[in-house]
Amino acid sequence: MTQGAHRSPGRRTVLGAAVLGSAALSAGAGGTAAQAHGRPSGGSHKRLPVPTVIAHRGASGYRPEHTLGSYQLALDMGADVIEQDLVPTKDGHLVCRHENDITGTTDVADHPEFASRKTTKTVDGTSLTGWFTEDFTLAELKTLRAKERIPGTRQENTVYDGRWAIPTFEEVLRWAEKEGRRRGRPIWLYVETKHPTYFRGLGLALEEPLARLLRRYGRHGADSPTFLQSFEPTSMQRMAKLVSTPRVVLLWTPDDRPWDFREAGDPRTVADLITPEGLKWIASYAQGVGPLLDLVIPKDKDGRLGKPTTLVRDAHAKGLVLHPYTLRNENAFLPADFRRGTDPAAYGDVFGAYKAYFATGIDGIFTDQPDTGLLAAADHRAR
Repeated sequence: MTQGAHRSPGRRTVLGAAVLGSAALSAGAGGTAAQAHGRPSGGSHKRLPVPTVIAHRGASGYRPEHTLGSYQLALDMGADVIEQDLVPTKDGHLVCRHENDITGTTDVADHPEFASRKTTKTVDGTSLTGWFTEDFTLAELKTLRAKERIPGTRQENTVYDGRWAIPTFEEVLRWAEKEGRRRGRPIWLYVETKHPTYFRGLGLALEEPLARLLRRYGRHGADSPTFLQSFEPTSMQRMAKLVSTPRVVLLWTPDDRPWDFREAGDPRTVADLITPEGLKWIASYAQGVGPLLDLVIPKDKDGRLGKPTTLVRDAHAKGLVLHPYTLRNENAFLPADFRRGTDPAAYGDVFGAYKAYFATGIDGIFTDQPDTGLLAAADHRAR
């Protein structure tokens, strides 16, 4: 999640309660195999608590992102859904990293044997210098260790640097199975295909291997406890032909053109996609949208929240759920009217920010601190 950083159904009344029940798995060989392995179905995504609290890259406010430690802490805190971003290795394995550039999230720079792998690439029009997952086999990546991405803001997280390896998505699926059996309920995942057009051009397409894994682990049905997401709408269109897993189109700033649109010569921008006509088009192959929070409530020139847009109303009118991103506790990431003091790493009035965003009627929110989000969601439901 977070493009460019590098770039009312069900209600829950008990904090941290399990996702409601489970339903029968989809019919067919995949469903039968999943039942045989004791994999519970998650039921419709419409049965998730509202607002849904989505752990952004796990509990990334407290642990290095996209590690099993970050995912486990998010689950233990009670997050409703836990996010994974997927990029490929040189030998075609899907691993969990926010970006294929692993310079800032691993200790790769400390490995002299990989010094020659440092290179400059253009990814979705942006020139980047560093080390990239597609230049490493899975065995090579497994010799690296994850570290905190923004140590200046989250110094406490650096105590965990080096503790965890880069997880494969299959390892996450096995982890979710194990935790689901232990807790007697499905573990919801939110899975993003990163730079799919770029990787398809390298012969490392994401969608087909992702679909195979979803089928193998019984997460390919419309009732599976999984969301798929991408900033490239055509990736979700492709996934719609491969699996029935619920799909979400991610939306960046109004003037942004999704990279697959640029490659195909499609002139539409995000501003076009958030019109009623654009949302109707998205609803033809997806079940939701994941907008930047600024698309829900824009900020003024001073960084303060302005008047909400009609996006929530318009998306709901097309039957789409709306899961915006990303709310974080630190002043540096909050709207100006909710910052407290001058330290950008200090916590601001994040509960005030949650209250403002939840008041718009959004169905859920991505957060780096799921414990805070869960309390805010409980406050909202108790009103």
